[in-house]
Amino acid sequence: MPDIELDDNYRPSEDEPFMNERQREYFRRKLLKWKEEIIREMRETLEHLQQDNEHQADIADRASTESDRALELRTRDRQRKLIAKIDAALARIDSGEYGYCEETGEPISLKRLEARPIATLSIEAQERHERMEKVYRDD
Repeated sequence: MPDIELDDNYRPSEDEPFMNERQREYFRRKLLKWKEEIIREMRETLEHLQQDNEHQADIADRASTESDRALELRTRDRQRKLIAKIDAALARIDSGEYGYCEETGEPISLKRLEARPIATLSIEAQERHERMEKVYRDD
């Protein structure tokens, strides 16, 4: 794939063709940067957990440490799942499916993709899903 020039001020616009090469490259870079940040945070968490591996005599300190460790592990699990979603979005960019609603095939708004670059549903389809979840949850 040829290297596409993007200046730091570029933002996708409704005035250009949807998911053209510049937009795809913009979102690819946004996703890769996000993934790198998450991986860096995960490494820091792992280092912190390894450093905190000392034994504490005070039961309250031990309980606090265990609680902190459980929270960090839950956060890492969420980060791992988020990386999988980022990888899936990058694969959709490569396949040409990125930016289009999985349910309707319609373009997902640039504003939504800017706010949530891993989005797979348009706002309308997402709202339908949430309404359906609420209906089934209330039963």
